[in-house]
Amino acid sequence: MSLGEPLVELQAAPAGLDVLVTDVAILDPEDPATAAPGELVLAIGARGRAALPALRAAGRARAAAVAVKLDAPGQADALREAATEAGVALLSVRRETRWEHLDALARAVLAGPDAPEAVEPSLGDLFSLAQTTAVLTGGIVSIEDTSSRVLAYSRSADSEEVDDLRRLSILGWQGPEPYLSKLREWGIFQHLRSSDTVIAVEPHPELGLRRRLAIGIRAGGQPLGTIWVQEGSQPLAPQAEQALVGAARVAAAQLVRRRREVSADVRLTQTLLTGLLERSTGPQSLATHLGLATHRPAAVLAYAAPGNELGRPELTGLISVHSAARHRGALLAPIDGRVYVLLPDLPPALSAATVRAWAQEVVDAARDHLGVPLRAAIGATVPGLAAVPDSRTQADRILDAMGRGGVALEVAALLDVQAEVLVSEVLALLQERAELRDPRLSALTAYDERHGTRLAESVLAWLDALGEVRVAAEALHIHPNTLRYRVRRAEQLTGIDLAHPQQRLLTMLQLRLPAPEA
Repeated sequence: MSLGEPLVELQAAPAGLDVLVTDVAILDPEDPATAAPGELVLAIGARGRAALPALRAAGRARAAAVAVKLDAPGQADALREAATEAGVALLSVRRETRWEHLDALARAVLAGPDAPEAVEPSLGDLFSLAQTTAVLTGGIVSIEDTSSRVLAYSRSADSEEVDDLRRLSILGWQGPEPYLSKLREWGIFQHLRSSDTVIAVEPHPELGLRRRLAIGIRAGGQPLGTIWVQEGSQPLAPQAEQALVGAARVAAAQLVRRRREVSADVRLTQTLLTGLLERSTGPQSLATHLGLATHRPAAVLAYAAPGNELGRPELTGLISVHSAARHRGALLAPIDGRVYVLLPDLPPALSAATVRAWAQEVVDAARDHLGVPLRAAIGATVPGLAAVPDSRTQADRILDAMGRGGVALEVAALLDVQAEVLVSEVLALLQERAELRDPRLSALTAYDERHGTRLAESVLAWLDALGEVRVAAEALHIHPNTLRYRVRRAEQLTGIDLAHPQQRLLTMLQLRLPAPEA
């Protein structure tokens, strides 16, 4: 369930779990018991059997579900029976849960990440960030403000993994004071207010506390909140601390955005970054807007994935968190089905191997956590923001070559695939401009198409094998004499002379074009 443990528990689902919820309705005890089709009805004040009229009304109206608090465990039986008879789902709400927070969370889930205006601002992107952080750390995540009020949290499929502090914090949307006083006594909050580093809180079974990591969310010297990661039944991931660093930086940007009410500012950043990458705006606008140095090294990383995978919020969130973990100023821009990460203000001594390792971390995380085969290209490190479009262009050239096949690498810089990139671009030029192609070779591929022969394929295999007949024949699974015949036949049909070096070079290129030309 999207509302997640430990807020609610499913008691009955007579129509199954695929019932569409279209809205949330609050039913006050003073109001008549009414509902509308598809609604999740929050039966406030009607505990136990007092919720029976609400259940029956919801069933008559074909509502999706009714949420009710129970005074005693035995009350669930009568309500389940009534819900089954009415044909409406029944959710029991924990007694400590505040109705206004359940209402806000339900509306946030319905609105989704693309509709932040419809819900409380803290319940949009932060929930997505909490879930992404949980995936990367292997733990159970909550994001809190400086008063220990819960802003967002990850969903946990197994309630047995949740410790008392986590459970009570989510139920009350705030850390319980006895636990908070212990954390203050241990110096945890003092560390979180004054440091950007991760701190570990060791387990205290006597208090019902499992091991957890925490990091402060800060904007400059201003504390904004905290991210907590509780360890479940399995140890946290080896890179959990690094992922937390990135998550804190992303959370800081989101919290600052909320505080300043600068959604327009965020859109401006995206517009200026996209304009810089596409050469439609200069570097000074982005530099002034974000306080970036224009004459410090910068680089662009580009990511591509099959299909529409990069449209998935969890994948762009993963790229964002990992990039922010490694470089505080990393900026992300999705453009034309690819995701670009600008790394401005790079230290002059930063090695190419380090940047490659950063990109590889993202690719590994996408594969391991989301099952997405991501490809990454490393654009050249350029001397300043003005040359950032050149770095992006180089990254695109690399991704284009990787996308055409023949490159086994997941992460590549230009030197890794220089030949593939250049050959790929020459082939693109030949494909685009027919006047650059040898018409005799075009006629050869057309002959194969009409007669079902494999002359062009055989000539290319022979050229790729540097004239070694047996090697080429083995690659094609034919007899060497068959290969010799096909090469001679191709020369006879076209009049080309494969003893001529330039003719061999052009033939090797043109026969690699993907489609036969008449």
